[in-house]
Amino acid sequence: MKNSADRPAFRIAFCAAIASLETVLMMVTGLTRVGTYAIPCFAGMLTIAIVIEYRCKWAFAVYAVTAILGFFLSGDKEAVVMFIAFFGYYPILKNILESRIRNKILLYLIKFAVFNAAAVGSFFVMMFVFSMPADEFTLFGVYIPYVFLIIGNVFFLLYDLAINVYVKFYVQRLRNALFGRK
Repeated sequence: MKNSADRPAFRIAFCAAIASLETVLMMVTGLTRVGTYAIPCFAGMLTIAIVIEYRCKWAFAVYAVTAILGFFLSGDKEAVVMFIAFFGYYPILKNILESRIRNKILLYLIKFAVFNAAAVGSFFVMMFVFSMPADEFTLFGVYIPYVFLIIGNVFFLLYDLAINVYVKFYVQRLRNALFGRK
C-alpha cells in the first residue's frame, strides 16, 4: 500500500498548504519594515519541503501561485518584487544548480550572478514600474543602492548557507513528523 504522502490528493493538499502559508506571509510583510526583506526569504524557504518531497515541477507551481496571489493580496509591493525576482524560486534553483554543477567556484559564481541580476532588476522594477522616486536613494551624498548591493551579497551568502541548514533540519526532524519517513 502506498504511503498517504505519495497519493495525488495529499500531494495537492500539501502543496496548497505551503502556497497558502507563503501567501499569508507575503500579506503580513507590511507590518514591519524588516518584513520587506526577511519574510520573502522565509516564505521561499518553505518551498524546500516540496522540492524534497515532490521535485521541482511541483515547487515551481507553488512559487507561481504564491507570486500571483502575493502580487494581488500583499500591500508591500517591494516584498512581492523581492519574492518574485529571487527569494521565491532561489531554493528550487539552488537544488537544480547543486545537483548539476560540481565545481564549487563555478557554482558560486552562477549563484552570485543570479542574485545580483535579481537585485538590480528588482531595483529598476521598483523605480520604473512602481515609481519610487530616485532622490530617496541618496543619504548624506552616498548612493544607497550600491551599499545595499554590497550588504545584499553578504546576506545572500548567509541565506544560501541557511538553506543548507534548513534542508538538513527538514530531512532529519520535520520530514518524519510530517510524513512518517526519513
